[in-house]
Amino acid sequence: MQEAHQSVAPKPILIFFTSKTNGRSRRAEGFLAQVLQRRRNHETFSIKFVAQEDDPDLVERFRISSTPTIVVVDQAKVQGRLVEPRGCEEIQTFLAPWLN
Repeated sequence: MQEAHQSVAPKPILIFFTSKTNGRSRRAEGFLAQVLQRRRNHETFSIKFVAQEDDPDLVERFRISSTPTIVVVDQAKVQGRLVEPRGCEEIQTFLAPWLN
């Protein structure tokens, strides 16, 4: 008996652009963790943290002008960008299309 194989779409990639010296980045990272944990969406995204000091080429490639910035890449395209999120509600609203 043959097994039916479904092609599984790759997870969207959530890229969190941060700065090691930016307090807003640390707060926003905490807000993001709360949103994903509260909604039990730990596995929804492949999450990448990028410090602007460590990867300036990627920062430039994604045209990041301010940190923190959250970028969602889905189906090989940037599908959303949230610059300087200020709280859980703003992040949850931004990520709503991908969250369960």
